[in-house]
Amino acid sequence: MVDDFALLDRWCNGDRHAGEQLCARYFGEIYRFFVHKLADEADDLTQQTFLSCVKSRDRFKAQSSFRTYLFAIARNELFMALRRRMKVEHVDLAVSSLADLASTPTQRLGKHQERERLLAALARLPVEQQLLLEFHYWHGLDAGALAELHETTPGAIRVRLLRARKALRTLLGGALDAAEASDPLSTSLREPDDPEDPDDPAGRT
Repeated sequence: MVDDFALLDRWCNGDRHAGEQLCARYFGEIYRFFVHKLADEADDLTQQTFLSCVKSRDRFKAQSSFRTYLFAIARNELFMALRRRMKVEHVDLAVSSLADLASTPTQRLGKHQERERLLAALARLPVEQQLLLEFHYWHGLDAGALAELHETTPGAIRVRLLRARKALRTLLGGALDAAEASDPLSTSLREPDDPEDPDDPAGRT
């Protein structure tokens, strides 16, 4: 299979088929990232994320995986969309939540009541905490990749994940018995936090 960055370089040089291959690999995952947050803009934001890959290729040093690079762009696109909705240039996404910033009801996104409760609680977290949990548990970015995305250290990421899980548990009120067993985030919420435990998902690098 052709390497992601090789496809990106070919796309940047005008190979449309290479671009279609690259989008096909990651479109579903990037779309899910946006639909959990701004459902009415998910299509446009997904397309813009891939177009931005081409526009910013010259500035990217390829020190991380293409997937991490793509999520970094998706994160930036989300932030810009939230600022457009608020019609302000500066929004503190470390304290503001999607419930504050976005007008789309999170409850429409889940097919099951417990899933809806989890999504609704996530939307009440500060955006940075919400994205950190989703990137780690739903998109599989480890502490190293998240550290690169956030320009910090894996140790700092583990601390942030610990705090984000605790905040999410508080919002859910501890009612986690019916949470989806197959969902890694739900599973982590039912387990005790131990930052010293090498088997804790938040401590994985």
